[in-house]
Amino acid sequence: MLDLGLKDLHVLVTGASGGIGVEITKLFLEQGAKVTAQYNTKSTTLEPLLENTSKLHIAQANLSSESSVQHLFTSATNTQPWNMGGRGCLEEDAMLKDMSLERWNFTMDSNLTSAFLVAREFIKGLEKEKAKDLDDQVKEKVDNASIVFVGSTAGMFGEANHSDYAAAKSGTSLLYRPVSICFMFDYSSTALMYGLTRTLKNEIVRVVPRGRVNCVAPGWTRTPKKTESLQDPEVVYRATATVPLKKVATPYDIAVQIVILTSSRVSGHVTGHVVDVAGGMEGRLLNMKQDI
Repeated sequence: MLDLGLKDLHVLVTGASGGIGVEITKLFLEQGAKVTAQYNTKSTTLEPLLENTSKLHIAQANLSSESSVQHLFTSATNTQPWNMGGRGCLEEDAMLKDMSLERWNFTMDSNLTSAFLVAREFIKGLEKEKAKDLDDQVKEKVDNASIVFVGSTAGMFGEANHSDYAAAKSGTSLLYRPVSICFMFDYSSTALMYGLTRTLKNEIVRVVPRGRVNCVAPGWTRTPKKTESLQDPEVVYRATATVPLKKVATPYDIAVQIVILTSSRVSGHVTGHVVDVAGGMEGRLLNMKQDI
């Protein structure tokens, strides 16, 4: 891959143990970044990566907890600069009329609140860095801070039986100092994909002059969790019926766009955009079963 200028940036990847998160972690390591990989409950998918590099650190944190997020940022920035990527969670199917308030609140906390907490602590960190007497090289990295929210086409087209997700989902990638953050979810909300992305792009420049905020919106992606269901031709058809490329994305397809947007070298004049990485998905039928 092209050198994206990420060497020795410290990257915090949230939800790094998920299918896309692991791929993001690998790509940042390939670019020479120092990576802190956040997970909530299981780190088994990340542990093999530790065998091949000294630039990876694994950290546990509950991103819906204010104190846990604050501790994550404190511990990460006290060691070295970083980037962060994360994930959200999708509950079982339920129409809005049948959805409990408990589930609604859980989804909001896991996705929208998590994104808020992570972005807030990141920008607070930028402000603290700006107050320091920095050398020119570090100052340039701080001034080029970047946030990439990772959302979903659910925020564009809706998601039947998952109105809570469509209302609240998104993710984030942030870059500053020798620090970058990628925070991603499996699905994404209109509120976070559009509202937060386009609001923060105007706020971040008040803290760092060339700070950027963007969002990547994946469609169906062939993650390990989806492998079994995608063996079913009916599921594949439902996933690709509105996609002109007639295929399901790989985790790499999503991760590479996130890493590119994080880089100020190749995306330094891109901000406030939601980048659709869904094979051209539309809100209408494009393919019949025999076409897939």
